[in-house]
Amino acid sequence: MVDVRRPFVAGNWKCNTTLSTAVQLADELKRRVSRLRRIEVGVIPPYPFIERIASRLDGERIVVGAQDIHPEPSGAYTGAVSGPMLKSVGTGFVLVGHSERRHTFGDGLDTVTKKLGAALIADLDVVLCIGERLEERDAGQAVAVCETQLSTALRDISRDEMQRITIAYEPVWAIGTGRVATPEQAQTIHHQIRTWLANHFDSDVAASTRIQYGGSVKPANAAGLMTQPDVDGALVGGASLDADSFSAIVTASLESSAELNSVRNAQT
Repeated sequence: MVDVRRPFVAGNWKCNTTLSTAVQLADELKRRVSRLRRIEVGVIPPYPFIERIASRLDGERIVVGAQDIHPEPSGAYTGAVSGPMLKSVGTGFVLVGHSERRHTFGDGLDTVTKKLGAALIADLDVVLCIGERLEERDAGQAVAVCETQLSTALRDISRDEMQRITIAYEPVWAIGTGRVATPEQAQTIHHQIRTWLANHFDSDVAASTRIQYGGSVKPANAAGLMTQPDVDGALVGGASLDADSFSAIVTASLESSAELNSVRNAQT
């Protein structure tokens, strides 16, 4: 049984930065957070900048991810980026199922499943994003929506493969809106996710799988979220474009994790 999960904070730069500002941001983060231990830090730049950012961060404690992946390894898919391509330029992990891919670009459940499989085949780790819309939450369907997304995406995944998957709970109504789930709301869904993992895999998988929170995470609310027992880091959007803000979130996550572990140790 794994009792301690190393928190993982990743910054999704989305369709932002130019090459020069991306390099500047990477350099700032290298100076501020790359030597921190007991926490994993990732950045997810736009496709054109991955190779340069990966080179810039080579040897540092910051992993570089991609924002999406095509289900096929190659072929006549104009505009697509495949797993082998991403791996060849220094990508370590990939987002799959981000709400903007689901709801803006139309990635359905089966597409998300295929993309997750393609990432694993390409030897890329995965951050699987799940979450409900506002109308689904208001209708009391938040847990059901998340469980449907989990059961589809993970239907062919083995226990061993789960070691390479992080789950990111991102309530769609809290992304880019300035609204954020309360720590208690986040903990409730994260606990339900962990319960689902225990029921569909086993208690070891449930205990070892990291579950990030994503949705308007900022320095002001990071500590409250990260002290929840089933919240293992953050998938950060807008705040990751500012080195000061992102570094503060990383630090808050590290400190909150240490505080939570101290409480757990005192209880045993």
